Amino acid sequence: MEPSSPQSVTRRDWLVTSSMGGIAFLAGCAQKQAAVSPSNTRTRVDAPYDQMLQFPGKVPMRAINDRPPCLETPWEYFKHDITPNNAFYVRWHLQTIPTINEQSWKLKVNGHVDKPLELSLAEIRKLPSHSVVAVNQCSGNSRGLFEPRIPGAQWINGAMGNAKWTGAKLSEVLKLAGIKANAVEVSFAGLDKGGPETVPDYIKSIPLTEANKDHVILAYDMNNSPLPALNGFPLRLIVPGWFATYWVKCLGEIKVLYKPYDGYWMQKAYRIPKAGLVDKPGDLAKETIPIHKMVVRSFFVMPANLNEIKKGQSVKLEGIAFDGGSGIKQVDVSDDGGKSWKSATLGPDLGSYSFRRWSLDWQASNTGDHTFMVKATSQAGETQPMTAGWNRAGYLRNVIETCKIKVV
Repeated sequence: MEPSSPQSVTRRDWLVTSSMGGIAFLAGCAQKQAAVSPSNTRTRVDAPYDQMLQFPGKVPMRAINDRPPCLETPWEYFKHDITPNNAFYVRWHLQTIPTINEQSWKLKVNGHVDKPLELSLAEIRKLPSHSVVAVNQCSGNSRGLFEPRIPGAQWINGAMGNAKWTGAKLSEVLKLAGIKANAVEVSFAGLDKGGPETVPDYIKSIPLTEANKDHVILAYDMNNSPLPALNGFPLRLIVPGWFATYWVKCLGEIKVLYKPYDGYWMQKAYRIPKAGLVDKPGDLAKETIPIHKMVVRSFFVMPANLNEIKKGQSVKLEGIAFDGGSGIKQVDVSDDGGKSWKSATLGPDLGSYSFRRWSLDWQASNTGDHTFMVKATSQAGETQPMTAGWNRAGYLRNVIETCKIKVV
């Protein structure tokens, strides 16, 4: 199911707001809304962060920060397979989002190549286009639910979205430049800036083997419309199955490397214990690696905020599931706190990197409190744990989610 007419902030809207002070103006003119709960799976709210703001081109969204903007998708929008552009979550790391002139913008492609390039958006659009439906999920999604609490953006579960991304294959652009022998990685630099010179530019890298995969693209369209400014106009990297830290927005430069990139955002930030979720407060793992592939997750979307129903009433349970790219094999639902499980019906398959919708009809035959649980199993055999793991950065949460309903 796809919502109608997804809207996005236009280039004119962005240029107007930028001329009046950029993102600081956006924060100042954002409309404050009353706080709302995005999901009945939500278990903790931190009052200072719990406010709804409306930025240009966006619906009212839960604001984690307003400078740089970090906005969480309202839970109601996950009723659809595709998350509309005007409700798609926003995550920027650095304070200054650039104003882009589409006519003068150029993508630099250089480094360990035979022919350095500078490509305009029009030239990139002339290359063969490729589309992929893929989940974009912030590495810190659900950090606000970790116990003990972890510093950082206190996302609940809405730092994710599913969209159709269209652009040129990264491999085709690299082929135009000509990759030299012994190349091992490709780095990507965004045009956003951090303000003080001590703040490192946002640069990420991926192995050359990953960069050459057909599903890795340089996207200029999102859900059949140009990328919204808040989601990376004019061009962003799409790495399906990997966390969004690699989906660099507002791309300015691609560099082919003959040795691994050792910048801050790879060597210091976005790292996880090598052995998985094995950190413990006061006993942190010594070996870490960059976070990369997403883990399998599933959520309840319906019933939303339904706390009490009558005996004999039928309820349709619905939700979404996804993983790091193998695809969803099955989704199981329990109505007795995990003692027994029933297989849910899977919805349309939009591709192995997409949300997979699930549903299950349930009739309230007994009164009392019912605790529902949902777990997904991927085609690779990965499933979700009953208890939540913990790590120092608040990444990789994929515990079995719960939903409680009282039958009277």
